[in-house]
Amino acid sequence: MTSTRYLLLCAVFLAIAALVAGIVGAVRARRGGDAPGMVRACVFAAVVLLVLTAVFDNVMIAVGLFTYAEDGISGIRVGLAPIEDFAYPLAAVILLPALWLLLEPLSPRRRTHDR
Repeated sequence: MTSTRYLLLCAVFLAIAALVAGIVGAVRARRGGDAPGMVRACVFAAVVLLVLTAVFDNVMIAVGLFTYAEDGISGIRVGLAPIEDFAYPLAAVILLPALWLLLEPLSPRRRTHDR
């Protein structure tokens, strides 16, 4: 896979995650949800996850557990880790809370009404 294709794949994953999160966030905000609290929690989780990714990817690359073909990555690195390695944790921290909100059970008031 060429570096352009890998970057495109990363961009597609991030775009899908951002689209789903944006839609869920807009719907939840319209219904009076706590968007600022969720955003703060997601930003905190993203920072922690990206730092952990940087640390552990660098350690694993340094001890030789895996390597990257130079023609398969963009060449931009954080230490030894290619920048592309950070796309998937970032997509996860964007998408998973959105899916959590999307799939959360109905409120107790609505459940009672539907019976």
